[in-house]
Amino acid sequence: MNWTTLLVAMSPEHLLLAGIVVMLAVDILSARPRSHLPVALAAVIAATLAAATLAIVGYAAAPFPGQLSVDSSAFAAKAIVLVLAIPALLLARDDFPHGPFYVLLLSSLYGASLILSADSFLTLFLGLELMSIPVYVLVLLAMKRVESTEAALKYLILGGTATAMLLMGVSLLFGFTGSLSLDAFGRLLDAGSPMAQAAVVLILLAFFLKAAIVPFHTWAPDAYEAATVPVTGFMSTVIKAGVLLAAVRLFGVNSLSGRLVELLAILSLVSIVWGNLAAIKQTSFRRMIAYSSIAHAGYLFYAFLGDGEGRFQAVAFYALVYGLMNMLAFAALPMSANDVERDRLENLKGLYQRAPFAAVMIAIAMFSLAGIPPLPGFVAKFLIFRNVIEAGYTLYAVLGLVGSYLGIYFYLRVLQYMFMSPTPEGVGKQPQAALALGAMAVCLVPAVILIVYPGGLLGGL
Repeated sequence: MNWTTLLVAMSPEHLLLAGIVVMLAVDILSARPRSHLPVALAAVIAATLAAATLAIVGYAAAPFPGQLSVDSSAFAAKAIVLVLAIPALLLARDDFPHGPFYVLLLSSLYGASLILSADSFLTLFLGLELMSIPVYVLVLLAMKRVESTEAALKYLILGGTATAMLLMGVSLLFGFTGSLSLDAFGRLLDAGSPMAQAAVVLILLAFFLKAAIVPFHTWAPDAYEAATVPVTGFMSTVIKAGVLLAAVRLFGVNSLSGRLVELLAILSLVSIVWGNLAAIKQTSFRRMIAYSSIAHAGYLFYAFLGDGEGRFQAVAFYALVYGLMNMLAFAALPMSANDVERDRLENLKGLYQRAPFAAVMIAIAMFSLAGIPPLPGFVAKFLIFRNVIEAGYTLYAVLGLVGSYLGIYFYLRVLQYMFMSPTPEGVGKQPQAALALGAMAVCLVPAVILIVYPGGLLGGL
């Protein structure tokens, strides 16, 4: 084994692991609880810079041949996932001044990074579980609602169901091909055997459940609403980006055909329509974002209908833009000691009069998530639907675009609350915490760059 190759190829994971070890050592040696935010932040920033640097220089290696390999695309995917965790960490100080939150979050990030380098289903399964299990705990960790226990249990049970589906599909894949390589999945896509088709469907449904595609979405609204703001932000951005980018690695450049196209297109379209329609009725901001997230998962899976060569570019760009805008909205939410009050959409009434900067930031996020030009969300949707049309699925693209228009209503309703509604009596100005402003800057600066020069990122993907 070449140790230099191992250290360089897995440097993002090693840096995350170093942060975890340091935090555990501090807990063991310290007589009183200490904040782990500086260590966690340093580890994630270092891992992000390492992944971005290796992606730019085009480094490629296979430290564990047949199990794990890296190239510029894998490092770019890792950099996207890791950078989205930085604002979540900055928002966590008030809810998690100390304790296991930071160790669990870095553990989940380690799993997310691992799946983006997987070459076999063994590594993929290990990474998915490392990514998912800490999040089940995070939902409960700073429990502020009685519903948190039920939401965490529902998330755990359905997450276990996804794991069972994946393992059953992998078992059938191994029985049909005699291999656990991710490349074997590509061979199944064109196979006519019932065993091969069952394996593909089970593996695909496991990813649908992890990404909250209808009808496997029921855990998401409850988990998003019951968790604290930084945990909800982490689930809706980092976990979703990790799952979708892992699915891109699984499918590779293989094109879909036959009934698999119909399954993928119909469930994605239903997710787009149902997510947008259900979001209209919500009175909870986080629950609204949950249904919005279901719709965006539909857009992301639409990318798999398109050409395999442009799939990674479309999904990576969309995941980054969606994640930045989601985290920007969470970072700009007004602070409140009462978690239920903070989460109520009506709490945003008159926000422009109380906190104009926060209102403008949320407005930018809502416009981008709705796909309004010239914000980067428009470019992200354009890439998805362009690929679908170029692949010849014009009807599905048109139906998806029509479904996306349904989402404009509830995004504009948030703006109506902030800019056109009077401030409720007894509510004063609400200054932003310094770290929340830092989280907004982490989200806003890349978004502005993507507005001015989206080709800079697209050219590197």
